[in-house]
This record gives sequence, C-alpha cells and structure tokens, in this order.
Amino acid sequence: MASAGLLQTSLIWVAYGVAVALVFLVAIITTVTWQTPHERSVAVSIVSIFSLSALLATVFLLPVDIALVSSTTSAHLGAKKDWATPPRVDSILQTLKIVYYTLYTLDALLCLIVIPFTYFWYEEYDEVEEEEGTRSTGARIWQALKYTFGFVFLVVALFLIGFFVPAAGSSHGRHMDLDYFKRLLAANNGEKALTFGVGLLVTLGTLLYVLYTGAGLALLPVSFIKSAPSISAPQLSATTASALERNRELQRQLEMRNAGRTEGMSQKDRRELDALLREERTLVRRERLAAEARGDGRSKIYRAWTKVQAVFRPFKLLGGIFLLLLAILVWVSMLITSIDKSVNSICKQHCGYILGHLNVFQPINWIFVQSAKAFPVDYILMALLVLFFFSSSITGLASIGIRFLWVRIFQIKKGRTAPQALLITAVLLALIILAINYAVAMVVAPQYAIYGTQTFCVNTPRRPGGQPDCREHRDMVRPCSEVFSEPAAKDVCTPTVMSTFLNRITLNWPVFGAVDFWAQFAFLAVFLVVFLTSLFRTPRLNLSELDEEAEADEEEGLLASTGRRFGATWQDITGRAKRTAGAGAQEGEGYGTAASGNGGSSGSRA
Repeated sequence: MASAGLLQTSLIWVAYGVAVALVFLVAIITTVTWQTPHERSVAVSIVSIFSLSALLATVFLLPVDIALVSSTTSAHLGAKKDWATPPRVDSILQTLKIVYYTLYTLDALLCLIVIPFTYFWYEEYDEVEEEEGTRSTGARIWQALKYTFGFVFLVVALFLIGFFVPAAGSSHGRHMDLDYFKRLLAANNGEKALTFGVGLLVTLGTLLYVLYTGAGLALLPVSFIKSAPSISAPQLSATTASALERNRELQRQLEMRNAGRTEGMSQKDRRELDALLREERTLVRRERLAAEARGDGRSKIYRAWTKVQAVFRPFKLLGGIFLLLLAILVWVSMLITSIDKSVNSICKQHCGYILGHLNVFQPINWIFVQSAKAFPVDYILMALLVLFFFSSSITGLASIGIRFLWVRIFQIKKGRTAPQALLITAVLLALIILAINYAVAMVVAPQYAIYGTQTFCVNTPRRPGGQPDCREHRDMVRPCSEVFSEPAAKDVCTPTVMSTFLNRITLNWPVFGAVDFWAQFAFLAVFLVVFLTSLFRTPRLNLSELDEEAEADEEEGLLASTGRRFGATWQDITGRAKRTAGAGAQEGEGYGTAASGNGGSSGSRA
C-alpha cells in the first residue's frame, strides 16, 4: 500500500514537472513574439523568459497542492488511506511548503531585485556612449545597483514591520476555540513577518487583479469570437486596388487640368492633391498588408498555414463562446460565494470572512466535487481554471496597457512591446498571481480548494481511539470543513498549504482579509461593465482608450458583425473575393474616405 501512495504522489509531481517544461516553452514563444524586434535585449529577454516561467510554475502549484492532500484520503469511506500515516502526510506537506517557499522567494527576488536591476540596466544604455567608449560597463552596473537598493530596502522594511508589529487578529474570539483556528494562530515571529509581507503584496495585487483580470475575463472570450476579420485578405486587396486606381486617376486629372497654367495649381487643387497623396500612401501600405496576409512572396508552407488558420476560425469562434459561458459561470459562482460569506461568515471581518462551509449551491465548487469521481479530471479542470484567470490577466494588460492613472506609459502588443514593458508586466503578473490564488481558494471554489475531495466519517468507532468505519454507512460520510470539531475530522481532514497560508494572513491581519474580500465585488462589477460594453459596442472599459487598431477592429458590436465575419472567413479559405455588382466601387469609396480622413493614423498603424 505504501508503494501505491508513493506511485500516486510521484505521478502528480511528474505531471507538474511536465507542465513546468511546457510553460517554459510558452514563456520563450511569448517573449519572442511580443517583444518589438527593433529593441531586443538579450538580458531583458532572458529575465522575462525566466520570470514568466517562474510565475506560471507558481500558478500550477495550487492544483498540485489540492491533488496531493486529496490523495491521502478515500472520499467514499471518509478515512485516511492505509499508506497515509501522519509522518507520511507531514512529509508531503513539508515538501509542498518547501516548493511554495522556493517559488515565492524566487518570484520575490525576481520582482524586487532582478527585474528592477535589469530595467535600470537597460535604461542606462546609451548607444552614443557605447560607441565612443566614454562610459564603462562598471559605471552602468553601479547606476543600476543604486536604484535597485531602494527595492531591497523596501523588502527589508516590510519584513521588519511584520516581525515586530503584533498581529491584529491574535485575540481569540468566540470561534477561535476550534482546532482549525488554533493551528492558524500558532505561528512564530518569522511566519508572522512572512504573512504580513505576503498579505500586503496580495492586497496590492488584488487592486491590479480587479482592473486587469476583471476586464480580461470579459475580453478574452470576446477576442476569440472576434478573431475573424471584418473583411478578408482577398476582399481587402481587391477593394484597396480599386480605390488606389481611382485615387491615381484623380491625381492625373488634377495634374492634366493644371498642366498649362503658368501660375501653377490653385490652393484648392493643391490641398486636394495633398489629400490624394496622403490617401495613396495609406492605400499602398494597406495593399502591402493585404499581400502579406495572403502570403504573397512567402513559401507554400506559410500560405498553407494561413489557410489552415482560416479553416479553424469557426472552431476558434466556438471556443470563444465556450469561454464566454465559462466566464459567466465563474462570475455567478463568485457572486454566490461572496454573498454567502458576507451573510454567513462565522466571524465576519475579524477573520477575513472565513465561511466554514457553503450554505448555497455553488456551481463551480459542485463541478469540481463531482468531477473528482473520475481521477484526475478535477485536477486538470483546476489547472485549466487557474490558467484561464492567468490568460485573462494577460488579456487585460494587453487591452488596457501599463498606465499611471489615465496616462498610458507602455503598450502591450504582439511585436510592439518595449523591453521595459515586458519587465514591468512580469512584476504586475507576479502580484496578480497572488490575488488569483486568493480568489480561487477563497471565492471561486472555496470548499474544494481548501480540502479537495477529502471527507470524514461521523460513525462511532468500534473501539475507543479507533478510526470510524463507514463502509456500511455511506450516508454518514461528510465533506471536510473548517467548522467541524469532531475528532475524526481533525484526524482525517488536511487543509491545503495554500489555503492555510491565506487564512493565516486574513486571521492575523484582518484588514488585509477585509480589503481582499470586498475587492471581489469590485472585480464582479468591472467584469459586468466590460462584458456588456464589449458585447454591443467598442470596449473602452470606461477606464482608458484602446489603441487605434483595436478600436478599428472592434468598431462594430459583436452581434452586428457576425455575418460579415463568417463571409470573410470563407473568402480567406477559398482565396477569392466576393464578386457583387458595384461592391468594388462601394468598398473602394469606403476605404478611400477612411484613408483620406485618417491617413496619419492608418499610416502609423501600418
């Protein structure tokens, strides 16, 4: 039996190792494709790849945590498995703690020391000084270190504050006599300092999570649904060629009309010719972009790949609809849990709104509990859920950009992201990941994230000190919860390491728990506003203006442009533009007008 337990836990860790290897590959592809090719830096690329890999590895540790503690218990019998002896369970938890502390320490070092140093190192680069040799590498390193020392001082100050300041939640209330709360309150000064520092970072990350993840959770499904272009590459090429031919014909007419005039062109004709020249440049750029979209001048493999992408656009649309339904389900589940906690929490704001057990049907939690009957479906679903939140955060960052209040500092966009923006994005994602762990463990699937599929038996033991037996009394099996005080629950139920740490933060520092909890309602409000806005009109989020290209792509409502997008997909697959009477002239006029009215902006996007 011991070998069976070793095999199961080993398989979980092996699956985690494979996931980490895959996320390292994803981090490489993401960094290379998003960074602008004109400002590449080897140091920035290496740090960004390593940081993204560490962040994704941290994200995927929560499903491993749930899987390991759940594997120690038989969910049908409500008892520990034969191999899950107390020393063995303690060994599993200790290993998890080591991995957690290692990853979070690595994330902290990257975000507070390595990334700031790399940022200032890149900012100190001067091409002229490098070519003239007037500045040494040592001077550049010293300048970067001087700025980095500020971040090091911040880390030390946070740790010292948490070490010496007494925990606000250390006083025992009427519910603090439960064993679960006693274990949370039993912490030394080192753990107390760590909980203070992480609690402060979780609270800062929650503010970013509300804005970026809340908006991204609504925009990610919409971006899949709107992935098909409003007009296909062949149709764009045909209409652009028609508009370009008409433009050049008008230029020839103006030149011929003014050819014999000794005083030259009139001011009116000159203004019209200048407008036509600006329009011509825009149309030429658009024609080049259409040719690149068709794969002209590229290999047959590349052209085949573009057609394969066009073929799979309908599946991408279906995937977007599925993600949209999932986002709505997550939103409803979070709303149910938040209301349940605000009304039925056993100690309210004094312990960060710890609930104890769910009092209302919660769909996401129910899905995880039911899927646990088919191992390892629930663990895969939890990994996908965490990845969905992480991807939504990236979508929110790409849509809103890095801003200070309403001023955009950096733009996050494929192929146009500055090196400084990559580094800042890594720091923001590190903070958001802390908030995601809190949201998943405390709001999205609270009961499952704390105890997984663990249950305990309330049947009376056959002998004093023995383990209850529910093999013939399955109705006496209960799911584990924080509020149960039965000896059987204490012996069987093992909370996850992540949930224990988060509840210790909210119990010892209630102000962090209160802010993190009520911020979930702000998250739900941001999602609702962005979702309704992006569904029917350009998603401005009421927070910032999207960049010009995104505004042009999403100018029409999602529901109004579906037919045109299906037509564009079919034309991209066949490689032929739709032939309708007068379509070329009408489309050409539309593009010509847009080009002449927005020549500068279109040119800058091209």
